[in-house]
Order: sequence, then C-alpha cells, then structure tokens
Amino acid sequence: MFKKFCKSSSGQALLEFALVLPLFVLLTFGVIEVSKIGYSYVTLNNAVRSGARVASVGGLDEEITNTIATSSTYLDQTLLNITIIPEEMGRRSGSQVKVVASYPVYLSTPIISQVLPNPVTVNSSLAMRIE
Repeated sequence: MFKKFCKSSSGQALLEFALVLPLFVLLTFGVIEVSKIGYSYVTLNNAVRSGARVASVGGLDEEITNTIATSSTYLDQTLLNITIIPEEMGRRSGSQVKVVASYPVYLSTPIISQVLPNPVTVNSSLAMRIE
C-alpha cells in the first residue's frame, strides 16, 4: 500500500504550481514597478530637455516651467520639483542655464515597496548655453 501511495503523482503538479505562483506574481509586479520608474525617468528627462531648450533661447522662468509641465502630462504636476539656475535676472547670452527637476515615484506593490525606498526619486538635469 505504501508503494502505491509513493508512485501516485496526482497532486504533484498542484504542489509545484503552488510553490512557483508567488514567485511568478512577485516577478510580474516587480517588472511593473520598475517600468513605472523607467517611464517616469524617460518622461522627466524629455521634459527637462524641452525646458532647457526654451531657457537657451531666452525663455522666462514661467515659460520654462510651463514647457516642462506640458511635456510631462502623465506625471503628477503637484509632485514635480523644478529648479532653474541662474535666476531669470542673472542670465546673459553666452552663459549657461541649468534646468534641474525631480519627481518621486511611489511604489504600490507591498513587498517591493518594503525592499526599495518608497518613494523612488527620479532626477534629471541639463545645462545649455544661452543663445
């Protein structure tokens, strides 16, 4: 009777599935979270590039900020932190203007948010010569 029980494999697939499913779900949600961070980084980088271009042709701080905001429509604008160096009055043709932006990406998966810092802050900066 014991040999008959050991040769039976009727629950083996279910047991393997139960062991692998949590790892597969964790891996899937990890890819989703990393994709959110990567998307935010690329969007912020493109927005800063657009804002630095406006700054290099003599744009005002409000125009630069509006350009960055319209270039990053899928990011929460209330969390977006933008710094422009030097201030508007200190910019001269031939000098450099630097646009710096940061954005916190909040993770929503419980286990991953305990492993990674929550929020993950995405930073981008670009310096261009004023024309």
